[in-house]
Amino acid sequence: MTAAELTLGGPALEQVRRVVTEIPGPRSRELARRRTDALPAGLTSGAEIYAAAGGGGVLVDVDGNSFIDLGSGIAVTTVGNSAPRVVERATAQLQHFTHTCFLATPYEPYIEVAEALNRLTPGTHAKRTALFNTGSEAVENAVKYARAATGRSAVVTFDHAFHGRTLMTMTMTAKNQPYKHSFGPFAPEVYRAPMAYPYRWPSGADRAADEAFEQFRLLIDAQVGADQVACVVVEPIQGEGGFIVPADGFLRRIADFCRDRGILVVADEVQTGIGRTGAWFACEHEGLVPDLIVTAKGLAGGFPLAAVTGRAEIMDRAHPGGIGGTYSGNPAACAAALGVLETIEAEHLLERAQEIGTLMLRELREIGTRNPVVGEVRGRGAMIAVELVEPGTTTPNREAVAKIARYCQNHGVLTLTAGTFGNVLRFLPPLSISDELLAEAFSVLRDAFATL
Repeated sequence: MTAAELTLGGPALEQVRRVVTEIPGPRSRELARRRTDALPAGLTSGAEIYAAAGGGGVLVDVDGNSFIDLGSGIAVTTVGNSAPRVVERATAQLQHFTHTCFLATPYEPYIEVAEALNRLTPGTHAKRTALFNTGSEAVENAVKYARAATGRSAVVTFDHAFHGRTLMTMTMTAKNQPYKHSFGPFAPEVYRAPMAYPYRWPSGADRAADEAFEQFRLLIDAQVGADQVACVVVEPIQGEGGFIVPADGFLRRIADFCRDRGILVVADEVQTGIGRTGAWFACEHEGLVPDLIVTAKGLAGGFPLAAVTGRAEIMDRAHPGGIGGTYSGNPAACAAALGVLETIEAEHLLERAQEIGTLMLRELREIGTRNPVVGEVRGRGAMIAVELVEPGTTTPNREAVAKIARYCQNHGVLTLTAGTFGNVLRFLPPLSISDELLAEAFSVLRDAFATL
């Protein structure tokens, strides 16, 4: 896809990298001073710039600097900022009404989003969808559905997992800093199993699937009791954990095990879903048909919307009035989501995600051949990461990640970091980005690695 082929909502943004001030610029620094007085210290941001506009593959700050966007607001603006169909549908809805609360006076856009997700999620079984505001809220409600349907209480998650910041999902999240530290006590009946993390499996990548599964089996059968487990919740590709792609076959064995014991499988596709990996849902790469799928982030193009889609017999078990929320399934957010889904289908963005992934893998592997700090390049579609280590070891190299991210920002490229050890650079460009911008961004990234 070339720059000329891009379609942008609102005023078209020039698709260029342009640095016209020091980073951060004077207006961003002024806002930072105001922020210090108005916001709590614990509410931090990765970048030091303040956004003014976005579209295609760029984000423009309040000082007029134009950055190549390799983060998409953490996998949210997958179809691009202010994508035309998203803007048009949301604007039209806002002109009709902004809110009624679906629990009080329902409306059609909510039903349309549910119908679309029921159609798009894996499996031909009858499905139901409920809408929520955030990924955390949706994961927590998936647990509620699982407990109601099974009559069991235990929940099993995995090392390196991230599921959210509410009490239940914070408990399910593996990483202590910054997500859990000082915020306990946590929710009961949540257990953690090893993730088959090929790069860091102690006995080698080729043994990760078998050994991790055996530890998972022992945890449930010997320690928790299979008849006590309501669900296993897993990210098909772990996001905050560092874009960990589980060892081949591991997730399929988990699903077969759960099916044999009446345990529900919940796929947390908050970051991986809605076309990010080159399929509608990352679990499709593994041939999985989960009992429940959670989506958020890319679902509504920046509007707060999340969903739980699951087997009808499971979703129908929650009692009337037990599920919902005042803002859940906001009509403007639902309209935006319909614009997102239409854009992905009309503009063939699943294929585009695969093209972007191919380009990023090629560039990052070439960088890896020249830089011994690169431990592994991994991911699927437009969800790719590079794990950095001390040369000649697997010791996490957090300092190198910080230096590269800083260099990129100062030279007009926005990146994100991740990983249990903070040593992973993750790349989540909007699918509306051009090949030219991607090539330029990775030219800057090569220069950043050279500075190490």
